Amino acid sequence: MTRGLSRWACVLAVGALAVTGCRDKPVDHMQRARDAIFEKRPDEALVEYRKAYDLLLRDESPEALVMRARALKGAADVYWLEQRKVKEAVSVYRQLIQQCPESPEALDARIILAELLRVHYRDLRGSIDQLTAALHRNPPQSAELQYQVAKTYFELQDYPQCELEAKKLPDRFATSPYVDDALFLQAQALAMVEGKRQEALRTYADLRSRFPDSELAPYALFEMGKLRADAGDNEKAIETWVECLKTHPDPALVQDAIARARRRLANLTVEGIGKKEVAFDRSKQARTSVEAMGGSAEEAARDRGD
Repeated sequence: MTRGLSRWACVLAVGALAVTGCRDKPVDHMQRARDAIFEKRPDEALVEYRKAYDLLLRDESPEALVMRARALKGAADVYWLEQRKVKEAVSVYRQLIQQCPESPEALDARIILAELLRVHYRDLRGSIDQLTAALHRNPPQSAELQYQVAKTYFELQDYPQCELEAKKLPDRFATSPYVDDALFLQAQALAMVEGKRQEALRTYADLRSRFPDSELAPYALFEMGKLRADAGDNEKAIETWVECLKTHPDPALVQDAIARARRRLANLTVEGIGKKEVAFDRSKQARTSVEAMGGSAEEAARDRGD
């Protein structure tokens, strides 16, 4: 009798556990998922996020949509941050954006997705699309995202568009710490466009004037020297680089640029002297074929029958 009661008690206990499991709410699975992440059990976390998501799938209440976004974001983050499974992470981030586009989690998903597309798939256009969509939400980090858009256009070698996007940042976010970065990028883009060297020089100068203490200021001055050297004004380039030596973190690089510019000046001087001698010193030109071969004037005279 006692054994029978004991066995029945076990059956009841198992049944109670099963009923408890059936009554688990999405929030319970979410908590277990977070615990599993903390305990370095990512596979178990994914299972719990999936269970929470399945329970929420047919619930269109505002509360359920909030939790669904969190479950998808949690799963995508586990794939990316814990397991480094890029393909799976991209898929779930896209699912989150599609199902919960207005959620804060979707905004974060777009920013992460933009980086994954750029770095792992070299899908630069797709990355720009995600960043632009994120910018439409006016997030706190808008200035940084605008800079990322401009920089990605530079990677695409779309320099005119890069210049336009970089120019937006100082106009819209004048107090942002990214303004000097944007000016430097804008100048770089202008320097790559035919006929815009002077605009690039002015933009570099503007950066130095507005942000004299920026770590980019000496680099801007160095680039100004390069632009002047490329234009053939080696003397002005040297003057610029000598000034740059005072603040540039790599003086050896600047000294090398100065040395090369001085060699170019020296070569131009030597070539100029040589051309002048050939063009104007008629007394040193050979007058006959004998003299041209190195013969003396007397031999040349005999050759002519003098």
